[in-house]
Amino acid sequence: MSHDRNDRIRERAYQIWEREGRMQGDPERHWYQAEAEIDRESALPLTADDAVPETGEIASSDVLEVEALAVRTGISGDEAQELIDRLGNDRALVEQAARSLKRRRNPDEGQAK
Repeated sequence: MSHDRNDRIRERAYQIWEREGRMQGDPERHWYQAEAEIDRESALPLTADDAVPETGEIASSDVLEVEALAVRTGISGDEAQELIDRLGNDRALVEQAARSLKRRRNPDEGQAK
């Protein structure tokens, strides 16, 4: 495992721990969750239309943020609000879930014809 990747996972695990209220006793889960998030982000195609920010939060009460998420990912505003309410305000996680939702709903979209 490269030092850079290891450092990114360690930092993300710490962020998850902080986000969950700094409760002791579950560092392995935080590490594995962070590792999965980092790997998932690394596997995403990074184009101008599909880039996922590495950091940042979405304010669930900010209507413009919710609508921007919907427009960026191709889902409805209600679906965007539901994802934010369910997953929290981690922008990368919410945007990935939104894109997955759209792909499940439109599996043929984006394929060569």
